[in-house]
Amino acid sequence: MAGGGFAVEAPGGSFDGRVTLSVIITCCVAASCGLIFGYDVGVSGGVTTMIPFLEKFFPSILRKEAGDAHVNMYCVYDSQVLTLFTSSLYLAGLISSLVASRVTAAIGRRLTMMLGGATFVVGGALNGGAENISMLIIGRILLGFGVGFTNQAAPLYLSEIAPPKYRGAFNAGFQFFLGIGVVMAGCINYGTANHTWGWRVSLGIAVVPAAVIVIGSFLITDTPNSLVQRGKIEQARKALRQVRGSDADVEPELKELIRWSEVAKSEEKEPFMIIFEKKYRPHLVMAFLIPSFQQLTGINIVAFYSPNLFQSVGFGHSASLLSAIILGVVNLSSVLFSTGIVDRFGRRVLFIAGGLLMFFCQIALAALLAAVTGVHGTKGISKGYAVIVVVLMCLYSGGFGFSWGPLAFLIPSEIFPLKIRTTGQSISISMGFLITAILSQTFLSMLCHFKFAVFLFYGGWIAIMTLFIFFFLPETKLIPLESMYTIWGKHWFWRRYVVNQESHQQNNNNANNDNI
Repeated sequence: MAGGGFAVEAPGGSFDGRVTLSVIITCCVAASCGLIFGYDVGVSGGVTTMIPFLEKFFPSILRKEAGDAHVNMYCVYDSQVLTLFTSSLYLAGLISSLVASRVTAAIGRRLTMMLGGATFVVGGALNGGAENISMLIIGRILLGFGVGFTNQAAPLYLSEIAPPKYRGAFNAGFQFFLGIGVVMAGCINYGTANHTWGWRVSLGIAVVPAAVIVIGSFLITDTPNSLVQRGKIEQARKALRQVRGSDADVEPELKELIRWSEVAKSEEKEPFMIIFEKKYRPHLVMAFLIPSFQQLTGINIVAFYSPNLFQSVGFGHSASLLSAIILGVVNLSSVLFSTGIVDRFGRRVLFIAGGLLMFFCQIALAALLAAVTGVHGTKGISKGYAVIVVVLMCLYSGGFGFSWGPLAFLIPSEIFPLKIRTTGQSISISMGFLITAILSQTFLSMLCHFKFAVFLFYGGWIAIMTLFIFFFLPETKLIPLESMYTIWGKHWFWRRYVVNQESHQQNNNNANNDNI
């Protein structure tokens, strides 16, 4: 392994990992949970540029946009109430993702996804029929609860159900569907923008992808890992046969799952206490930093506010919405690219390559906007330069799509042992929501005060996270989930925390093998 570490070979014990039709269908249903998250990310920014929506809920922005010649291009959309419309979902998601840890462990991944989808349906209906700010915010909070549950359960489901050899590709399906949701939202915004009721359609149609999740969840089985954890051994055996193929020998894999479930149940401490033990320090650091870094790339902020941003730099209303769609299509294409190579080249290579590309784009954007619009952002920007802004944004979005987009969901879902897996995923998802809520609430104000330097802010963070990946993230490709502990003991830095644990774990495995 590059970056001061050592190569980690996949340990023995990999089981029959064929890609069956059942695995594909099951993972597609679970990955569709990304639709609702992506749809909301894509729809929010577009709706907040629609004149009928602003007239009804945020008339002060229209007055600022039309009447104050002294307001610079970066400050038109600076409104704390407007950003609360966006960030309230993520604050609710933060709370629900913490609760979802216990819910997912108690009722399984499948039912948690179903619960999240149903909650999102109610929130979407409220938003579509909103008559005042209160209804909007309550609807957004319900949407946040739904997204919190689905973002907790779906990546876990994908990592547990997929064969180890193809885990990265299947888990990337979540980000792929997220990208589809963004593009869908952009297209619907573009089609409804010129109608007085357009914003209601854009917000209300969110119930459709949520309903797909609810219906789809009825048609799939829960993961064998979750079923074994809840003592449903026979159902786990049937689930394994279903996803591995009827002629596959699933008994060795089932025995391994039972063994790890017994290890998890032997712990008397609460998972939220266990995860803070020294031997899980590397896991905990990744759970905090990987999702935080993902949001500090600035991607969701760009997705939320790209129509506002493009309008600020000289595009008309329709052109700004169309540019946001282009941005989403580029991101979606790059996720597909990632799906094809993540299990061949590994996670680290994609993280680093994507980080370098995004860093270049952020620095270039800052330099271009500073040169063209002036330090204070009071100069106009020509259409030619505005097109260059879109091109740089597309390159940036593409870099994210094959790196931090799918991989920030993949890594936390695959590194934790079974006994703290739902807890680790809960911390990871909640950190993502927390940072997103903070950034979404502050971005438009930052854009107003930092102006072009806001892109330097994100560029600096991208440089830091790329160095972190280079030095501190070991490679996880091809390694079975329940053997993932081996990577930390071979890493130059993390082995000081886990090397004794690895030896202890190996002794436990040998003892368990003798007893079976």
